[in-house]
Amino acid sequence: FRVLFTRVTRDLQRYVQRCVETNREIYLNIGIKASTLTGGLKYALATGNWGEQKKAASSKAGVSQVLSRYTYASTLSHLRRTNTPIGRDGKIAKPRQLHNTHWGLVCPAETPEGQACGLVKNLALMCYITVGTPSEPIIDFMIQRNMEVLEEFEPQVTPNATKVFVNGVWVGIHRDPAHLVHTMQGLRHKNLISHEVSLIRDIREREFKIFTDAGRVCRPLFVVDNDPNSENCGSLVLNKDHIRRLSKIKNCLRTWILRSAASATTDG
Repeated sequence: FRVLFTRVTRDLQRYVQRCVETNREIYLNIGIKASTLTGGLKYALATGNWGEQKKAASSKAGVSQVLSRYTYASTLSHLRRTNTPIGRDGKIAKPRQLHNTHWGLVCPAETPEGQACGLVKNLALMCYITVGTPSEPIIDFMIQRNMEVLEEFEPQVTPNATKVFVNGVWVGIHRDPAHLVHTMQGLRHKNLISHEVSLIRDIREREFKIFTDAGRVCRPLFVVDNDPNSENCGSLVLNKDHIRRLSKIKNCLRTWILRSAASATTDG
């Protein structure tokens, strides 16, 4: 769209300049050619070549595709397909094999036969891609919960403090990380913060990482009750009572109950 809009503004500039030089009246409906935008977008969506029509060789191919509607399963498969952008003729086996970090995220069985074997993969059926949520409310909440911002941090005073990262950015430190992590997990289980927010505590490196950005691959996990004072310590939070309640209530409450008993994780 940006390339097409630039061409529209360039054509308008030439038309206005020509009208001024020849002392003619300017008509915007003639100067602004809407067909440039319409035709360019139609061409890109129809052919899949993302770029200008005149520079088809340098444009990106395969951006838009015809969605497979052969069966419902083939539609799901097409929507969850990933493509490794390397040549199909290579004989190196490593790019075609699943990496250890793909556990639970990429289907180990669904891949085409032939040259594309292992290069075209599919996400697991329970996986989803995060949409992303704002990180500022989480940072403000942690500051209210005794997180010291980076500008006020003195390493000599608290050398063993835990560093807090939000989307890869070091935002501050905290002296009681266990309490902070427990509080953040409680907020996520109560759906007060998005279930897409990833909370990772690295005790050895003394780091607490929070991710709220878009584009992360998540998969659902069951929550285990780790409270030593609880009767169900070591057992799943999900029980038969949750299942009975799920069958009786509406969709919005059903989602809330599922999120309180299950969690999402990324390949962190």
